[in-house]
Amino acid sequence: MKFGGLLSLEEKVKMISGSCSSRLIVLVIIFILIPNSSQLQSSQAWTLLRIRRLLNYPSVLSNWNSYTNICDLEQNPSVTVVCYEESITQLHIIGNESSSPLPASFSIKSLFTTIARLPNLKVLSLRSLGLWGHLPGKISHLSALEIVNMSSNFLYGVIPQQISSLENLQTLVLDHNMFSGQVPDWLSSLPLLTFLSLENNNLTGRLPDSLSKLKTLRMLVLSSNRLSGNVPDLRPLTNLQELHLEDNRLGPQFPRLGNRLVSLTLQKNRFTGSLPSEVASYFLLQRLDISSNRFVGPFLPSLLILPCIQHLNISGNRFTGMLYENMSCSEGLESADLSANLLTGNIPGCLISNHDNKVVLYSDNCLVTKIQSQHPYAYCQNQALAVGILPHEQKKTSASNPIYLTGLIGGIILSVIVVCLVIFFTIRRVNAKRATERSPRRLIEHASYGYSSKLLADARYISVTKKLGALGVPAYRSFSLEELEAATNNFATSAFMGEGSHGHELYKGSLKDGSLAVIRCLKLHRGHNSQNYNRHIEIISKLRHRHLVCALGHCFDYYTDDSSISRVFLIFEYVPNGTLRSSISEGVAGQKLNWPQRIAAAIGVARGIQFLHAGIIPGLFANNLKTTNILLDQNLVTKISSYNLPVFFENVKNEVAPGSSLDGSNDERTKHLDKVDIYDFGIILLEIISGRVITSQHEIETVKDELQASITTEDDGAPRRSIVDPVFPRATCDESLKTVIDICIRCLSMDPMERPSIEDVLWNLQFASQVHDGWKQSSTSSDEPPLNEPHL
Repeated sequence: MKFGGLLSLEEKVKMISGSCSSRLIVLVIIFILIPNSSQLQSSQAWTLLRIRRLLNYPSVLSNWNSYTNICDLEQNPSVTVVCYEESITQLHIIGNESSSPLPASFSIKSLFTTIARLPNLKVLSLRSLGLWGHLPGKISHLSALEIVNMSSNFLYGVIPQQISSLENLQTLVLDHNMFSGQVPDWLSSLPLLTFLSLENNNLTGRLPDSLSKLKTLRMLVLSSNRLSGNVPDLRPLTNLQELHLEDNRLGPQFPRLGNRLVSLTLQKNRFTGSLPSEVASYFLLQRLDISSNRFVGPFLPSLLILPCIQHLNISGNRFTGMLYENMSCSEGLESADLSANLLTGNIPGCLISNHDNKVVLYSDNCLVTKIQSQHPYAYCQNQALAVGILPHEQKKTSASNPIYLTGLIGGIILSVIVVCLVIFFTIRRVNAKRATERSPRRLIEHASYGYSSKLLADARYISVTKKLGALGVPAYRSFSLEELEAATNNFATSAFMGEGSHGHELYKGSLKDGSLAVIRCLKLHRGHNSQNYNRHIEIISKLRHRHLVCALGHCFDYYTDDSSISRVFLIFEYVPNGTLRSSISEGVAGQKLNWPQRIAAAIGVARGIQFLHAGIIPGLFANNLKTTNILLDQNLVTKISSYNLPVFFENVKNEVAPGSSLDGSNDERTKHLDKVDIYDFGIILLEIISGRVITSQHEIETVKDELQASITTEDDGAPRRSIVDPVFPRATCDESLKTVIDICIRCLSMDPMERPSIEDVLWNLQFASQVHDGWKQSSTSSDEPPLNEPHL
């Protein structure tokens, strides 16, 4: 940094020291020369230069010197320094991945003593710098730390317990070091920890039971250590999305986990026994890798039809079972490795279809195919007997003849399979018939077991949560101000659409490629730099989903005198078909949405909410959902436009808290943020069902009570027909309507803990859709003429 003229601070000190004999005089003159506004900045700059020296002057810091304002240096992938109000808040330094340990003169204690002089540091990332030694307990002096990443160094010893005092810590990454000892029990004292990664160290022993207390944890990575024993019960970790435990000695029991996992990798461990059926209920699971373990028992075909599954690997186990050519697969499945098991039968056609680019491996089984090498059928039967999967106590007379024994076992198995198939298809046909002849049982929470497997599969109870990159939406990018001026005719009055709820201006523009866009312009006070908004932009760039109004990019405009941001522009896709409220109360082209279209709209909104809560890190809650904030595209696909972007609240003072709506105090909303959107979604369902515009708490309670009374009395549905929108009472399955009313009432519970999860909401809505479709098919095929429905 520059400290007056061309002389550095050190040079001024030398000049003064040469002319004065007293150190006191030197200090007084230094104090006079350095203005008060620059003292802290000078201290921080000195600290950075000392860090550079302690790191042995790495090449990535070659442009740091006493004449450089380091905070103003252009960021690059290797070095980032973020400053706020003359304090350093983020320090990222990434060296060469192949770097060797620093010289013997290096002192990690001195390094952290120096870093501790940055008291406002929130992010500390020192990767691949050759650091060695015990991680000092002095790291606890950096009490503001939220993110610590010390990966790819040569740190050893136990992980210091002093880290437990960092109450603000959210991310701890110590991968690729040489830490030893056990996974610390004190990790449970970090109340905000969401990301813990200790991959590729020398950690040993059992995992502590206290891991189950990390309620905020979303990602846990403990791969490539020497951990052993059973995994503790992790079902209390309701936010856990990724668990990576590969390449350890864990087992033998399969971990007990929650059902919101997105990625689960357990390969190269010592898990045994059969795969629990609960795995088939992991509806958000995209990656499952349990390869190279000791699993036995039947392969679960339901793994192939998990709605979100993209990568499946069960290779290197002893799974048995017969595969069939007509088995189903999830549409999103990209790779499957079934090799080195004891599977028989035929490869499912959905895995080897020519028009897909799936990567599918299935060698070293006993399948009927000539494409990948297989064992004889008898091999799998004998291996199954060896691990005790099949009955093996046969008559002595037949045991002396291996061919006879093999044939006998094969015949028994084939007979059992035929009988099971006959029973299965008989039950399936009976259940399908009953589904159309009588009102199905109401679905409460996860009570899905009373229905046939076909109904459950077709219903698609859980949506594909994380299919990023909505169809037709280009990649997120940075726009120039000139592009936006050209798109809006220099922000002409004719392009102005109004003001948003947070005071930002809305413009409609036409981009270079001819596509339409909505441009949100937020004016800022002075003093904001682009670094402060980078984390918000990163979140916004991830918001790309079929049921969200997707962001296309951003643009910063600056004040000319101090280079701070004057305006933030966010560019979103343009959704042309109006709001959900207008399609319900007014209709498009004079026609309102019919009942199945309204269920489809509600399902779309629920999928968008599910993505906002669980599809990104951190999740977005309290999104102020209303029917006026739900838009419909040309295909009547619903898109949420009001998700809670924190960038809008950086510049807003003394306003109502984000997400405030009609369900009472903001204190309650803060405690149960995930349930806030559930309540608002209940209001949306009220409008969908009743066709009324609801704007007050009194109206909510009145309509809710009417609906509650209509489903608690045993009748022919007449009371419900008097409450619901007159557009569809005679063209609607009463059981479908009753299911939606029930979930609506539960969403509107005044106790947040009694409101259903978004997954439960989806189950019920999609069940209601399936029941209506079955009822409609039954009505169409009957002798009576079908009831007319209004269509758009």
